[in-house]
Amino acid sequence: METIRIRKFTILSLFIILTIPWIFYVVGHFFETNSFNLGIETDSKMTQIVAGITGLLLAFLIVAYAMRRCILIPLEKMSLCARQIAEGDLDIEIPSSRISEIAEVHDGFNIMVDSLKKSFQKQVELEDERRFVIAAVAHDLRTPLFALRGYLDGLEQGIADSPEKRAEYLAVCKEKSVQLDRLVEDLFTFAKTEYQEMILSENMIDLSLVLKNSIESLSPQAEQKDISIIADNLTSDCNIKGDSHLLERAVNNLIDNAVRHTPSGGNIFVNCNRDETCVTFTIQDTGEGFSAKDLQRVFEPLYRGEASRNRSTGGAGLGLTISQRIVRQHGGELVVGNHPEGGASLKGWIPI
Repeated sequence: METIRIRKFTILSLFIILTIPWIFYVVGHFFETNSFNLGIETDSKMTQIVAGITGLLLAFLIVAYAMRRCILIPLEKMSLCARQIAEGDLDIEIPSSRISEIAEVHDGFNIMVDSLKKSFQKQVELEDERRFVIAAVAHDLRTPLFALRGYLDGLEQGIADSPEKRAEYLAVCKEKSVQLDRLVEDLFTFAKTEYQEMILSENMIDLSLVLKNSIESLSPQAEQKDISIIADNLTSDCNIKGDSHLLERAVNNLIDNAVRHTPSGGNIFVNCNRDETCVTFTIQDTGEGFSAKDLQRVFEPLYRGEASRNRSTGGAGLGLTISQRIVRQHGGELVVGNHPEGGASLKGWIPI
């Protein structure tokens, strides 16, 4: 639809108001004198005056109709639409206009409504995800809590009647408390990354040192399964700007995931390299790798692959999600895949 600017509409309205009465006056003069020569004297100018006034009234009616149709009605409907939007009704049809300024407001309204619809849809999806997370985590918390309470009741009631039995019960209680602590910590970190409340500490850090620290902290767990963590290719100048605590948390999750899904006697390879634009790190294990379904959903909150359904090895399903969000908060990306020689491969990069 072709539009005009409000200034052109105003000029056109003035032209109509000035032109139509003059045309009617000339026509009235013609009926009086049978001539368009305005210099001819007549006995009465009543016909010309009436014709001029009639033309003036007609011009005002034309201009008023055009203003009502092109300006007033669209503005009134837009005002009504704005009230409906404020009440949450987004299924509205906003009227357009031949006036360019009003048409631009119309387009702005449509963009705003589309953005609000997308925002509400995203909010609904987040709310559904939040309910799912709460329900799933509540279920995961309940399992070690019940086990912990059962073993504590056994200690209280004297079922563990020997030092060996009591030591066994205490070891299980300690294991369940560690599992609870990990679940709560994962949930807390996940919630902070979801709402982007984490404030990054912008310090220069060496990512290779972060990887070495994570390897040292997880080496006892790997040694229990006779797994070797091989880190021969850690470049010493992988300097980036970021938060060492958060990055170590992300790397811990990745290496811990590799340890839990690598069979006894396997290997985990950790590498870190630097080029002109970014620092790249990879963590590869010799486990079963990811299935095609896992590769599509591995970063979804609380998702557990078929090989890791057992909660004793599968965790809460938040580790990879947290790691990806932390890496993204540092301006990088984390991707997963399967190595050609077998096993899972996680690769991340962070800009220098």
